[in-house]
Amino acid sequence: MGNKRTEINKRWQSKNKDHANYLKARSTTRSFIKNKATNEDLQEFKGLIKTREEELKENK
Repeated sequence: MGNKRTEINKRWQSKNKDHANYLKARSTTRSFIKNKATNEDLQEFKGLIKTREEELKENK
């Protein structure tokens, strides 16, 4: 059964490459923040997040 599920997942990923890449990047980011980020990293991310939020507001 595991092989069938793996095959289904691979098929979905090949049909939805952009969304699959988005989910992978999001997962990697969350894991890094939770497990490895230093205070310096977190301060940098806060600035990046603020900038990104402003960009998204402008592009509404």
